[in-house]
Amino acid sequence: MKDLVKRLPLNLLPLLIGVVAFFIVVGPRALNPQNIAWLGNGDPATHYLGWAFFRQSPWSFPVGLNPSYGLELGNGIIFSDSNPLLAFLFKPFASLLPMPFQYFGLWFLACFVLQAWFAWKLLGLVSSHVGVRAVGTALFVFAPPMIMRMPFHLSLGGHFLVLASLYLGLHPNLRRRRLAWGALLAAAALIHAYFLAMVAVIWLADLTAGYFRKKLTLQSAAIELIGLFALVSFCCWQAGYFSVGSGAVSDGFGMYAMNLLSLIDPGQWSYVLKDLPGVQGFGDGEGFVFLGLGLVTLGICAVVGLLQGKTGFRQRLGRQPLLFLALAGLTLFSLSNHVAMGSFEFTYPLPPAVISIANVFRASGRMFWPVYYAIIFTILFLVIRANTPRTAVCLMSLALLIQVLDTHAGWEGVRKQLMVAPAAKWASPMVDPFWESAAARYKNVRWIVPQNLSPHWMAVADFAGAHGLATNAVYLGRMDTVNWIKSEQETARQMASGKYDADSLYLLDERALLQAVTNVDTQSDLFTRIDGFTVLAPGWKRCSTCLQATPQVNPLELIPSLDSGQKTVFAYGSQGRAMLAWGWSDSELWGTWSEGPEAVVMFRVPAPVHSLRLEATAFLPPGHAGQSIVISINGMPALNTRLEQADGNIIDVPITHEMQQRVSSQGVLRLQFQFADAVTPKQFGIGQDARILALGLKSLTVN
Repeated sequence: MKDLVKRLPLNLLPLLIGVVAFFIVVGPRALNPQNIAWLGNGDPATHYLGWAFFRQSPWSFPVGLNPSYGLELGNGIIFSDSNPLLAFLFKPFASLLPMPFQYFGLWFLACFVLQAWFAWKLLGLVSSHVGVRAVGTALFVFAPPMIMRMPFHLSLGGHFLVLASLYLGLHPNLRRRRLAWGALLAAAALIHAYFLAMVAVIWLADLTAGYFRKKLTLQSAAIELIGLFALVSFCCWQAGYFSVGSGAVSDGFGMYAMNLLSLIDPGQWSYVLKDLPGVQGFGDGEGFVFLGLGLVTLGICAVVGLLQGKTGFRQRLGRQPLLFLALAGLTLFSLSNHVAMGSFEFTYPLPPAVISIANVFRASGRMFWPVYYAIIFTILFLVIRANTPRTAVCLMSLALLIQVLDTHAGWEGVRKQLMVAPAAKWASPMVDPFWESAAARYKNVRWIVPQNLSPHWMAVADFAGAHGLATNAVYLGRMDTVNWIKSEQETARQMASGKYDADSLYLLDERALLQAVTNVDTQSDLFTRIDGFTVLAPGWKRCSTCLQATPQVNPLELIPSLDSGQKTVFAYGSQGRAMLAWGWSDSELWGTWSEGPEAVVMFRVPAPVHSLRLEATAFLPPGHAGQSIVISINGMPALNTRLEQADGNIIDVPITHEMQQRVSSQGVLRLQFQFADAVTPKQFGIGQDARILALGLKSLTVN
């Protein structure tokens, strides 16, 4: 008991370091559980909204299912990155918690405190000197990759999990190892999949090393392997990892990799060092692992100590061959098969099956974090062992001062984002009285066409969550691809028939508007524009309790109109995209590819049209001579043509008198394409693109 009392101040020291660092970098406002102002954009918004829906949902099994946030697109709390561990802890008290309530500020505080605690424990394997451990702990806490993550990917601030795994892996006489590793693996699984992968690699290396060192028998190693694998699988199941089926596999491996110069590239996190050209390109932010000027300076001192040959470093390294191999493997994965050193890049091929597996963790640059902290630990080890404690403290203190002051260039921006003026709600464009009346009538708010990260998803999801409604207007890390396709098909059938679910309020994007507009039941359904949203409210006109002050508009008036002589382009961000009804891929900088055997463009014309001129490209990979195209106007055949050159195609479509009359009577011009020779790039060995391509539409001119 006396020893415990004596050690208490010593054990409180790293916790104090973590708390002080938290208030320096983050500030106090994030700790206010009702302050959600700093969560009102991008990734933090979906982290918070996932929790806001989860707290209102009934208990389920698995516990982590969150069906109201995403509907058919996905229903696991893990895929809104809402930190399932804390969500599970707070949900039993949801009825007692205020509205709103966020736990992410507490999470940040825990991240700093636990980062300091495990850094303290890790340094305790090298030195018992209080000053050395304290200053070294502070250097670990001011690690730029951890702090940089906090305003964007909240759960990824938990770098203490990596330090904890290194501590367990390096501890020479770890007691209750199954309990320690089991708790760490379970926590990682319930916080973020990337941390689970990192911790699991180090655990497997430690488990294998324990067997070869005769510390574990084959039987005990097998029991630990099977037992902890079962534990992790159960945690993943409960967190909702398996709720999206094949949707867990994405793409982008190689795009979000680490650059070989990332350790010394400040990425605007230094006043002294300048950014290296070519390092922080698109996707390279995932590989941000800048050491900081203080640690770079201390690294020079560490190299000097190593050259003196009195540190015992080589002997220590020789005792951890499997851990070294695990870190080497993580390094190779973080670099991906698209290796970059500054602006110099090269790619080596990998089998498609390997790429598919790697795409589960496509942001491969993150996998360097265990190596990053192993490098910091190595620097501190060499400085401590090469010098007297007093000299080591002086060198490390100077490095800490440089680290804190120079990285202020980066963490100052983090603090500004997290210290915005507090607010208990976000500004919303949905201010018309209609919305409150609609919330009382419907159970769901559906964005069509269904998609992840739909336009205005944050405002729609915030409205739905505040009124206890389910929605598919969400932003998810992964979604159920099979159910998404089924949802698209069901939505297409609804728009074609004009029959919609009576319990759902529909908000239409530009393409959905063009597909639905000619089949609206104007006798029963409200179809109008409210606060910038295109709204379809089934059964609204026959609802005696619904607000009827909202004006009905002629659905056709919402379709874009083109004047004679007007040239419309279909590039990304252009107004022409609002005319692409269906059968089109996402727009690109040059224009838009057709996707599938048919495609339709729709628009209104205030005067008779005599012809249309199209500027187009054709998808003609080697061995594919031409693209045959049949063009119709409002169902009437207009032109058969064949494109035999890839670019520079001009297509003039004549509009007969009969066509003009049909356009006039129907109130809209439908330009319909049929593609007999559409093919996929994948068929011709051009990457993995499986889209069925034929025509690339660049512009349209009305004559």
